[in-house]
Amino acid sequence: MSLALDQLAVRHPAASESATPALAGFDLRIEAGEQVVVIGPSGAGKTTLLHALACALKPAGGSLRVAEQNPWTLGASDLRRLRGRLFLAPQTPPLPPRQRVVTSVLAARLPGMGLGASLASLLKPRGAADAHAALERFDLGDKLWERVDRLSGGERQRVGLARALLSPASLWLIDEPLSALDPTRATLAMRALTQLARERGVTLVATLHQVDLALASFPRVLGLRDGRLVFDLPAGEVSRDRLAQLYASFEHELLGAPPGAGEATQASRSTASVMHC
Repeated sequence: MSLALDQLAVRHPAASESATPALAGFDLRIEAGEQVVVIGPSGAGKTTLLHALACALKPAGGSLRVAEQNPWTLGASDLRRLRGRLFLAPQTPPLPPRQRVVTSVLAARLPGMGLGASLASLLKPRGAADAHAALERFDLGDKLWERVDRLSGGERQRVGLARALLSPASLWLIDEPLSALDPTRATLAMRALTQLARERGVTLVATLHQVDLALASFPRVLGLRDGRLVFDLPAGEVSRDRLAQLYASFEHELLGAPPGAGEATQASRSTASVMHC
């Protein structure tokens, strides 16, 4: 599935029409089957970009074409059909807490199912073996029949990734899927995701805070800051100088600290007690 953005501008849903767009002047081309990672400091517009590509935010200016179609000129049924070919995995997957993991994973197939089959699947999971195989790719096979509310945050994120494997989508939009994972599991999860996308010819666009892993896992890197595209380069051409400029005043994020850590550290320093010996 290809993507084409021309001078795209997007505002947050709650923003007024006079507010500055969260994304502005965005020009981008992504060919079908490409794998692209988006990096940048907190507030750069990475999540907004994914929601725009998922046809969840209507452009405030410019144009977006998904699979050579303008989503916002389609009728309701055609737009719903197009959205069924997209898979958006948010940083915190919206998994019902009392639901079994098997049901949550199989729910990824709902866009390609009729109403009757959808209701039957919710009552009695059909395809448990497929769900188990998807979970196994993320080292979660033993959680198949667990309830979602008994999973850790990292396990829920990996369940969200397993859902992508069963979806009928040809575009995967993955938002910060590794924030709750340790480095070893993060590397394994990203390796599985990129390998499966490549095998299926799926277009993959992901946002990551782990810059080194992003550069090691993806051939193409987009650098965002303040809602604008700073660079669009092969991973091998993203130098440390470019990264330093992209993350200026957010160096803690470049070094791997979670968003907000810099502010927390600064606050703790400013309130530290002075001790005299």
